[in-house]
Amino acid sequence: MPSWRLWLHASRTLGCLLLFLLLPLSATEAETHAECERRYAPRSGEPGKDVMWVATLDEVVTSMLRAARVTEKDTVVDLGSGDGKIPIAAAKQFGATALGIEYNPQLVQLARCYARAERVEDKVRFEQGDIFEADFNHATVVTLYLGPTVNLKLRPRLLSMRPGTRIVSNAFDMADWPPDQVIESEIGNTRAFLWIVPARIEGEWRFVEAGGKASFAVKLQQRFQHLQPSPATESHVAVQGGRLVGKQVEMVVEGLDEQPVKLTGELNGDRLLVALTRDGAIRRFVGAPQL
Repeated sequence: MPSWRLWLHASRTLGCLLLFLLLPLSATEAETHAECERRYAPRSGEPGKDVMWVATLDEVVTSMLRAARVTEKDTVVDLGSGDGKIPIAAAKQFGATALGIEYNPQLVQLARCYARAERVEDKVRFEQGDIFEADFNHATVVTLYLGPTVNLKLRPRLLSMRPGTRIVSNAFDMADWPPDQVIESEIGNTRAFLWIVPARIEGEWRFVEAGGKASFAVKLQQRFQHLQPSPATESHVAVQGGRLVGKQVEMVVEGLDEQPVKLTGELNGDRLLVALTRDGAIRRFVGAPQL
């Protein structure tokens, strides 16, 4: 082979080698979990501001997101996101948009690396910050793996979110706010808890029948998602109890019929729209708060 061809071949080979070496890590080995772990060396028990980091089991992550009925329409925010496992699973398995908020900057970098490895950077973000100062009011699902003290401190903020927001906590409950569902897992003998933020409807309401002349008043006493019994008075019918699931409401009242009846409906703006079904006939009532 002529010397000029040998020189050209060698130049091309060297050029290809240099191009390969100059490729960003995100396009080669940094796109693997193993490389992310080599670079950031995560350790169970990593310190944070309020709790230490312990990874959530994959099976528990999936069961938590499934219990919350996450879909591509949801925005999932994980408070204390650690290695980013929950936001990444929400995006990859359920198609959701997700945000992780984590205090430890090393774990934030690890989570971002994992997101690149899983090719979900377009749907997942990770922020370094304090969960008590961060803005997550846009979330439709909030996930937690914190602790009983931190959960209780967060509880007022969570209860003030939009009715229907789903809250899922791994391992730890919310003290006397009872969960709407307990999620049992045989893996590691663990459990998680689901709450659906209830609308706030406590107070006095007057209902008028739509298309009719009947009316009645009730005094609703609310404790989290439960309506407490309240006795009848000269101006109010008695309430035996009831329940809220987001804006959906059902309550059992006495005094509208010979027997207690169940009213079901929902909060629409500042009106409670409920219906009574009896013998195939439906009677509808519109309730307004009495100030």
